[in-house]
Amino acid sequence: MKRHPDPVTVGLVLGFLADRALGDPRRFHPVAGFGQVAARVERTLHAPSRSRGALAVGALVTTTVGLGLLERRLPPVARVAVATIATWAVLGVRSLDREGEAITTLLAADDLAGARTRIRNLVGRDPSGLDGVGIARACVESIAENSADAVVAPLFWGAVAGVPGLLGYRAINTLDAMWGHRNERYREFGWAAARLDDVANWLPARATVAMNAALVGPGRAAEVIRVVRRDAPAHPSPNAGPVEASWATALGVRLGGTNHYDGVDENRGHLGDGPAVTVADIPRATEHLRRLSTAALVAVVSARGIAHRR
Repeated sequence: MKRHPDPVTVGLVLGFLADRALGDPRRFHPVAGFGQVAARVERTLHAPSRSRGALAVGALVTTTVGLGLLERRLPPVARVAVATIATWAVLGVRSLDREGEAITTLLAADDLAGARTRIRNLVGRDPSGLDGVGIARACVESIAENSADAVVAPLFWGAVAGVPGLLGYRAINTLDAMWGHRNERYREFGWAAARLDDVANWLPARATVAMNAALVGPGRAAEVIRVVRRDAPAHPSPNAGPVEASWATALGVRLGGTNHYDGVDENRGHLGDGPAVTVADIPRATEHLRRLSTAALVAVVSARGIAHRR
């Protein structure tokens, strides 16, 4: 019996290639549109209440997954097109690459003011007091964290659940970025968004650690695992901590430290045994991101292919 190509697998590959070639859509980005809808829901439901926040998250995520399920009713060619567009929309490899290049250029030109403005595209910390080294660290840490959030996790959930997985994961991650803060407005309302994001990223974060260990080779793989076990618990995030610790070891640098958020200093511990990050480490980070993203695509496509044949 002749087997037809799996539309989701083909869409994951084509969407990945589209992201690498084009980056995020310049106009009418579906994630931005989702964010606008979420902002309207927040204006309607916001209160210092976990139940209100859980209701908002539940409504938005289930609606998004439901829309993704409609893809399964389409003919194969249309399914490929939808999976391609969805994958392209939720991945962020090329955009991270561009931000890294821009910040490197600004820091190399000693344009500290420009670099402080540009780094806001990547991080939530207050950059007003950061020097060049601090901006370089923020950039590398964001690339590291987003290697899981914007690359491995969406590919993972796309392989597991197809278009509903791609869209549902991006909805969860976007709501966490909007509401998952520890300030007065979101401490209670954003609790569900933050916890659901932790759950959705738990496996992809550990897969990112495993891929970093594989990419550095058998001689240093054990060191990656050792540093993750030692340093990640000091980080406040159960997922970003292991990911950033594995990146620190893969790049041979030290990440972490104290960041300033919404008027509050947050100590994230030290990750890795290497020297502090410099501007020269940003291109190394973007190059490693490209290798990691390719490895992630090969892994998830291979796994889905095996499952599809069975």
